[in-house]
Amino acid sequence: MGLVNRLQNLVRSPTVTRLEMITQRGTNIYQWDGKLFESDAVRACIRPMARAVGKAVGKHIRSSGDRFDINPVPYIRFLLEEPNAYMTGQQLQEKLAWQLALNNNAFAWIQRDTAGIPVAIYPVNCTNAEAIPHEGGTWLVFNMPDGQHWQADYRDIIHLRNDFLAGDFFGTSPAKALAEVMDVISASDQSVVNAIRNSAIIRWLLKVSGALRDKDLTERAESFSRMFLRSENNQTGAAAIDGKTDATQVQPQDYVPNAAIMDRHINRLYAFFNTNAKIVTASYSENEWISYYETAIEPVIQQLSEQYTIKLFSRRERGVGNKILFTPNNLSFASMSTKLALQAAVDRGALTPNEWRDVLGYGPIDGGDKPLRRLDTTTVEAADKQTNPDNDQASGGEGPEDGEVIADDSD
Repeated sequence: MGLVNRLQNLVRSPTVTRLEMITQRGTNIYQWDGKLFESDAVRACIRPMARAVGKAVGKHIRSSGDRFDINPVPYIRFLLEEPNAYMTGQQLQEKLAWQLALNNNAFAWIQRDTAGIPVAIYPVNCTNAEAIPHEGGTWLVFNMPDGQHWQADYRDIIHLRNDFLAGDFFGTSPAKALAEVMDVISASDQSVVNAIRNSAIIRWLLKVSGALRDKDLTERAESFSRMFLRSENNQTGAAAIDGKTDATQVQPQDYVPNAAIMDRHINRLYAFFNTNAKIVTASYSENEWISYYETAIEPVIQQLSEQYTIKLFSRRERGVGNKILFTPNNLSFASMSTKLALQAAVDRGALTPNEWRDVLGYGPIDGGDKPLRRLDTTTVEAADKQTNPDNDQASGGEGPEDGEVIADDSD
C-alpha cells in the first residue's frame, strides 16, 4: 500500500505531474519545421486525401428506436456547415487533414457559450503542444507561432492522431521517418538543377597546348564562343580551329542522376502516405480508388466522426442517440454501370431517390427524400405473418402497422 500511496501523491502534485508527462513520458510534440510542406512531392501525396476528407459531409444524427432524424437541431447543422467566421466546414476538415498528414496530430478548439453550448470550432495552428493532467482531466498548452502560450481543456479539443504508438497522448511525428527519404529526394532535385545549369553555362571545354596566362585563356574562350557558338555568326553550321586548341563538347547527361533511383525514392514517399502515382495524377480506376479510400481516407473520416461526437455531446446526449456522422460521396468516381446498378438499392429502400440522383450528379426532386420499397419485397416479420396467419392469430398477433408494405402475391 505504501507504493500506491506514493503514486497517488505524485498524481495530486501538479509540478511533478507536469515533469513526468513532458520529460519522462514524452507528452510533448513538435511540428515539422515547414520544409516538408514546401516539397511538391509531399503536397502531391497528401492533396488527394485532404480534398477527399474535405468533401465529407457532416450530419447530426439522432436515433430513437427505429426512428432516425437528420440534423434535428439547427445550431449543430450551422456549426458543421460554418464552424467559424473564417472558413466553411469543408475548409476546416481539409485543414485538419493536412495537419494530420504532416504531423500525425491535428487540433481544433471548440468555443462554447455560457451555457456550454458549442458555437464555433477553430483549428489550432501551434508550433508545439504539451499535455498537463490535473484533477479534473487534462489541459493542453499550445505554443503559438507568435511566441504566445495558450491552454485549453482537452474536453474542448478535437484531436486527430496517427501512428499512435510511442507516446501516451500524441501521435508519433513523421519527421524522423521521412528525414532520410526527403534528403535523398532533395539531393536528387538539386542534382537535376545543377545539371541544367551546367548544361546551359558550360557546353565546351577548350584544351590549349602551351602555357598561357589566365587572361589569355579567358580571351581564347570568349573568342571561340563569339565566333562559333552564336548562331547569327555561324550560318553554315561548320567551325574550324587551329592545332593548338582541342575543343571537347560537355554532355549534360553526365550530371543527371539515375532516373530509376529517383523513382525508387519517390515510390518510398508514396508508400509512406499510402498512395501511388495513379492516385496522385488522378488516373485511377474505380477499384483503385476504393482501395485508396479504405486505406487512407476512411480512417480519417471515422476519427472525425468519433471526435466530433465525443466532444460536442455529453454522455447523456450520446446516450439518447445523438452523434455526428461524416459521410463521403465516394461513389462520384464510379462508372456509369455501377451508378445505374444502385437502382436495386433504391427499390429496396436502402437509398432514397434523391441520394441516388446525387450520385448521378442530378439535383433533388420533390418527395425524393422518402425511401421506396417494391411491392414484391417486405420485412421478415411481415413475411412470416403472411406465411403463417394461424400462428399469428393464435398468439394474439395483430395485422401490419400503418404504412408497412406487404408483399403482393396476386401475380
